[in-house]
Amino acid sequence: MDPFEVRMQFLNLLKRLTASQQSIQKVVGYALKYFSSCGEDLWDCIIEECQKGSINNRINILYFLDSLCESSLLAKARPHSSKEKHPNSSYYVDYVSRDLTKIVEYVVPQGRQGLPNLMSTRQILESWRSKRVVDPAKASEVLATLESRKDSVDPSADPRQMILPRQEVFKRIEEDRERHKRLRERRWVQPVSHNLPNQALLASFMPLTDDGDGEGELTLDIEFENDWETTSDWNEDDDDAAHDENELCFPNKEVAMDLSA
Repeated sequence: MDPFEVRMQFLNLLKRLTASQQSIQKVVGYALKYFSSCGEDLWDCIIEECQKGSINNRINILYFLDSLCESSLLAKARPHSSKEKHPNSSYYVDYVSRDLTKIVEYVVPQGRQGLPNLMSTRQILESWRSKRVVDPAKASEVLATLESRKDSVDPSADPRQMILPRQEVFKRIEEDRERHKRLRERRWVQPVSHNLPNQALLASFMPLTDDGDGEGELTLDIEFENDWETTSDWNEDDDDAAHDENELCFPNKEVAMDLSA
């Protein structure tokens, strides 16, 4: 197909996009198939539909981008032939990182109109930040913008401005259920785009990569850092839990471990 035909078919797919995984994966497959020849044009279509589509369709596009980034990282991890035009490309992840602020502005517009998409957008951004799909600093910056936008909504504004038709409301409820279910399933999954060593990895307390490795950072290190950052300091509750465990293991106080040190 010529580029014009590819673009028109892709726009039609985006306009019919729903929250179902079958619909999302169909568009993801199409986008990856024609990335090498029409990647920039297809990305322009995504931005265009994200700007002009309904408020419900915009959040569908954001969840589509979530799956597209995941598939792009998987495609990057696979071995490539020397004939490919973009052997080291992250596919659409590079576009998402570049235009992240613009995408969020379209998905969550100013005022009450964007409130229905605020929570879901924040969940997607937090997922991208924790899994390092995009630069965590940039994701945090956009998240801060969303928080300030929520606080700036005028409470005296006419609430009828964000009222959707009855049919659209029921459709939104069903699609939100599908989206949130999928997001919960994937929230804990770390990216698999990093190349693991060929040899088996032995258990170690030493990091496998350095802080400056960027995309070369291993998934194991990302998981450790996420757990380390979210773990609180040792406190009295931990002391009580340790004593309870000690009593369970050593009911005879004469041989109990000394935890006073």
